[in-house]
Amino acid sequence: MTPRRKRLSIIVGVLVAVGAATALVLNAFQSNLVFFYSPTQVVAREAPTQRTFRIGGLVQAGTVKRDGVDVSFMVTDTAQTIPVRYRGILPDLFKEGKGVVAQGQLGTDGVFVAREVLAKHDENYMPPEAAEALKRAGAVNQKLSGTVVKETVK
Repeated sequence: MTPRRKRLSIIVGVLVAVGAATALVLNAFQSNLVFFYSPTQVVAREAPTQRTFRIGGLVQAGTVKRDGVDVSFMVTDTAQTIPVRYRGILPDLFKEGKGVVAQGQLGTDGVFVAREVLAKHDENYMPPEAAEALKRAGAVNQKLSGTVVKETVK
């Protein structure tokens, strides 16, 4: 084997190894991504059904039901509401009417089964994804109410 062929085979071998390592890293990264969805997006079936994702919004007042460590409540973005079921100890700051982000999967019955529940940590904080979802839902509500008013005026 000539020196030129040896160098070429080493270069090709290194490129194959780097390509394989890159593919493995990207695959691991893709499987660990957890996306955020608002209740409106979940109702519109934009959220995955067999993957873990996050849902966020406000805990709807009057919907928290506790049975030992089993808790059920509703998360709303003021436009749509999604039922959530959680088994475990909730954060101390978890309250009705306050911001929440839950991570888990959507069940076949339409109930979001949370594995982790996060609550806001002070008076002024809301997770950016939840705040943006509430802003979008508010804009949708305003558009819808404007449409209803226009239709009733005609």
